[in-house]
Amino acid sequence: MKYIIIIGDGMADRPLKQLGGKTPLQVAYTPNMDSLAKKGILGIVKTIPDGFSAGSDIANLSILGYDPKKYYSGRAPLEAASMGIKLSEEDVAYRCNLVTIKNEIMQDYSAGHITTNEAAELIKAIDDSIGSGSDKIKFYPGVSYRHIMLWKEGKINIKCVPPHDILDKNIKEYLPKGEGEEVLISVMEKAANILKTHPVNKRRISEGKSEANSIWLWGQGKKPVMPTFKEKYNITGALVSAVDLTKGLGIYAGFEILNVPGITGYIDTNYYAKAEYSLDALLRHDLVYIHVEAPDETGHIGDYKLKIKAIEDFDELLIGAILKGAEIFEKFKILLMPDHPTPVEVRTHTDEPVPFVIYDSENEKNNPIEGFSESIKDMKDILNIKQGYKLMDYFLKKD
Repeated sequence: MKYIIIIGDGMADRPLKQLGGKTPLQVAYTPNMDSLAKKGILGIVKTIPDGFSAGSDIANLSILGYDPKKYYSGRAPLEAASMGIKLSEEDVAYRCNLVTIKNEIMQDYSAGHITTNEAAELIKAIDDSIGSGSDKIKFYPGVSYRHIMLWKEGKINIKCVPPHDILDKNIKEYLPKGEGEEVLISVMEKAANILKTHPVNKRRISEGKSEANSIWLWGQGKKPVMPTFKEKYNITGALVSAVDLTKGLGIYAGFEILNVPGITGYIDTNYYAKAEYSLDALLRHDLVYIHVEAPDETGHIGDYKLKIKAIEDFDELLIGAILKGAEIFEKFKILLMPDHPTPVEVRTHTDEPVPFVIYDSENEKNNPIEGFSESIKDMKDILNIKQGYKLMDYFLKKD
């Protein structure tokens, strides 16, 4: 048996007036997801345990079968692992967004989805100035707006708010609070002074693009300790994602990380190559975990039309290719789901249960359903998994 897990990050939503009380997922043309829903086992699952923030780190950790209450240690250490950053037991990693702040208002959590090359120049300038003058602080460039600050022997019990949660709000109310807050605020202020005169930002302004005029620190944590996926389930796996967070989870799970050209974490990502590399990985492994970020990013932007496009591209270019290519395997299962909702109206993550479908090539169903969407929750006789980490046990169970 081959196992394929397909995650549309943030794909779930809430009904919108602009769509006649329907969600982007309900309106989007998704024949491949709809086919899976008609032939598979349907259910809803709570991927965010009570007491945890609604984030992709918590949600994907749950989906992979790890109880967040036992194994979660912070978002940034996962991203650091993906970037090859080695953490000691005392080190604290912080997520470092390049953002756009105007008149103390958080205008853009991604600095206009700044390119990776531009961002690398800016992070290097910050590290050359701040990092070189300290034996405690170091900056590492990541992908697009997503980067890491390492604070050696740093403080961890500081309240930090994700920048995508405070769009259009005054940042003063959301600056870091707690023991060590003065260090983080000082670093953010110094970085802003460096960025405002940097040639990259001058060029972006001249081109009518958002400037990356500040950094925002959040998502801190220490190195996690968790068993590998093979130790838990006795099967091997591979993972593909454009996002360091998800790749970091894969590294700690012991997966092969697939390096796919042209994947961006946005609507211009190379969907087809993700499918191609994933199918190839199944020749070497039992399971592949495919993560697509685009629906989440469009939810954060608050553009329902763009979110519909992201969902339709996800269905046509990735899921369609997976279904066609999986025919080479004698038997296979597919788990399709969002990790959490990212409703267009609120532009951030929420913790409602999300729909899922498990398709088994050897045991097709005939469900009376129009398609795959949040409306699955209103059906009778569906699975309702209230502890998200138990979904993996069900998916991998031997019939």
